[in-house]
Amino acid sequence: MKKILIVEDDEVIVSELLELLGNADYEPLILKQPQNSYQEIMEMNPDLILLDINIPYMNGQLLLQKIRKNSNIPVIMVTSQNSEADELLSMMYGADDYITKPYNPNILLFRIANIFKRMSENEESFYYDVMIDKEYGILKRGDMEVSLTKNEMIMLSYLVSHQKKLVTRDELMTALWNSNFYINDNALTVNMSRLRSKLKEIGYEDAIETRKGYGYILE
Repeated sequence: MKKILIVEDDEVIVSELLELLGNADYEPLILKQPQNSYQEIMEMNPDLILLDINIPYMNGQLLLQKIRKNSNIPVIMVTSQNSEADELLSMMYGADDYITKPYNPNILLFRIANIFKRMSENEESFYYDVMIDKEYGILKRGDMEVSLTKNEMIMLSYLVSHQKKLVTRDELMTALWNSNFYINDNALTVNMSRLRSKLKEIGYEDAIETRKGYGYILE
């Protein structure tokens, strides 16, 4: 069950959101110590945050900016003002979406579901405990994390989609060309070497097997 944290000081709205999210099969959470909002958010580690701009102790946009320094938790900014400036600043600080009060509950649920859908499309699992985050170019395994270049991510994603099947070097180069990243045969070898090194960093030294004269297989 996805955990959604409500950062809102209006008790009526909080009560409505608790009911709405609970009925939609989410686990709604609220801050117990608003004066320590950042620390509490990091400890709770929600799957998504509904963050009001006008909250006590710290402006919502500044709180978002602080969160973004250490976390990519999806955030929907909520405001009572239909202001393009607020929307622009929220997006600049890293908000994933923006909604104005009073909002239609069904539209809010749709936006939440849409964010989770995008997240699932950007994550692929090829081992039981490794996740690929395409949007941010990151491989995660437990507490370990490595960043991939755009080329490395395209190559790994292609291998994942053809896992346990032979992928030729030409296929990988075509995948890169189709993504507007030109790469020649020598560059492919270098990129594959770097990708293997990064997989080794998180404990998978022999994940990609080379078939000399043919290509690669992701085991």
